[in-house]
Amino acid sequence: MGQTYDAIDQRLAAFIEAQHVFFVATAPAGAGGHVNLSPKGLDSFRILDPHTVAYLDLTGSGVETIAHLRENGRITIMFCAFEGPPKIVRLYGHGSVLRAGEAAFDELATRFPDHPGKRAVIRVAVERVADSCGYAVPRYRYDGERAQLLDWAERKGPDELERYRREKNARSLDRLTGID
Repeated sequence: MGQTYDAIDQRLAAFIEAQHVFFVATAPAGAGGHVNLSPKGLDSFRILDPHTVAYLDLTGSGVETIAHLRENGRITIMFCAFEGPPKIVRLYGHGSVLRAGEAAFDELATRFPDHPGKRAVIRVAVERVADSCGYAVPRYRYDGERAQLLDWAERKGPDELERYRREKNARSLDRLTGID
C-alpha cells in the first residue's frame, strides 16, 4: 500500500511527468473559509529538484490558490494514474507565488511553454511525498489538451487580461487578497 518518501526520486519523477493532469488543493488559515481544489494541465508542471516543484498558473475565473498561498503557503498537489497501473502521488509543501514580471518568475517561466494568459509561477518547497494505490481511480484515455483557455487568453490580449485580473482576480471567495 502507501509509502512516504524523503524526496521525489527518479521513479516518482517518471510517474509524475507521465501524467496529463494534476490537482492542486489549498485552504485559508483557520476553521472557516473554502477549501479549493483545482485541476491543471497544458504541460504546466515541472520538477525543479527532488524537493522543489513548480507549475505555470494561467489566468482563470478565480484566484483561490494564489490567495491561500499568500495567506499561509500550504499546498498539496496530487497526481493519479488514469491509464496504466493504478497509483496516486501527493506532494505536500509550502508554495510561493512568483508574479509575471518578477525576476524569479522570468527565470522559471522559460521552463514552460509560452502560453498566453500566464499570470504566475507557483513554486513549492516539497516537505512530504507520499503515494497510495489508486485502486478505485477509474481508467480514462487521454484524448488531448483542450484549447479553450489558451484561445480565450489569446483573444483577450495582454491589456484585456490585465484588466480582467484586476476585476476578477483581486479577491478570493473568502475576500483574501489575490492579484494586486
